[in-house]
Amino acid sequence: MPKILISDAMDNIASEILSNNDLEVDIKTNLKPDELKKIISNYDGLIVRSATKVTKDIIDSTTNLKIIGRAGAGVDNIDIEAAKNKNIIVMNTPGGNTNATAEHTIGLIFAVLRKIPSANDTTHRGLWEKKKMKGSELKGKRIGIFGFGNVGKRVAEISNALGMKVSIYSSYFNSVKGDFKNYDSSDLRDILSNSDIISFHCKPNKDGSSIITKDEFNMMKKNCILINTARGGLINEADLIQALKNNLIKGAALDVFKNEPLEESELFNLENIILTPHIAASTDEAQIVVAEMVANQFCEYFKNNNIVNSIT
Repeated sequence: MPKILISDAMDNIASEILSNNDLEVDIKTNLKPDELKKIISNYDGLIVRSATKVTKDIIDSTTNLKIIGRAGAGVDNIDIEAAKNKNIIVMNTPGGNTNATAEHTIGLIFAVLRKIPSANDTTHRGLWEKKKMKGSELKGKRIGIFGFGNVGKRVAEISNALGMKVSIYSSYFNSVKGDFKNYDSSDLRDILSNSDIISFHCKPNKDGSSIITKDEFNMMKKNCILINTARGGLINEADLIQALKNNLIKGAALDVFKNEPLEESELFNLENIILTPHIAASTDEAQIVVAEMVANQFCEYFKNNNIVNSIT
């Protein structure tokens, strides 16, 4: 009987589906790297979310692992090349948390433009700083969206419904733009120079370098805000700090960071940035969907030798 380890917290539906399909399941969360390394060879499959870091060291130590499943879309926490070298399948669950991430993105935009966190904090402290809390409206603003995958597409849809002008920076979008006549296809310079809001829903550069650095900040409008719910490192954090301190842009909101968890950072306590702890996909609905998806994909593999959503 194939044996599966679930090493991150997720909805119970995952273990229920696996067990009902005659797969043995262990749930062991908050494992330290050395602890995971010691036991990983006992398992045929590993299911993770974002907390477990499936490093080359861990992958190289296993003698039995056949498949790694990510309950979610991003696989930055899994060493894909190391898995390929050991013929271990890596699969994810694209689309499962699309709406959750898109809604969090839009929520962050509202929060920055309407100064909601500051207004809430000061009002709770008995201050009535109404004049300081004048915000901006979304209607009529131009949003530049990096990437046109599932989340980027949903953010564009919501943004258009809210009356924003939508511009897309994506090589893929150029092949389908005929189906999306309400959106403009833009080059990098146009997006950077003319957007009121820039939102990231793309993969990192292949070399791991940031898409946005001090050079790009110098091209942006002074009233521009940046939103990142995609991947840490897309925006160079040191350059972002300087841009915010020097008012090169109006503000930013980050849900993802180059190093997580974010425990020490100069980003803390800056007045014009909102930080959330990688929660864009964390809704009750999304977590049920991705847990169900990854469990069913594992069942397809172990019972029918059918590989679904492989990225290796």
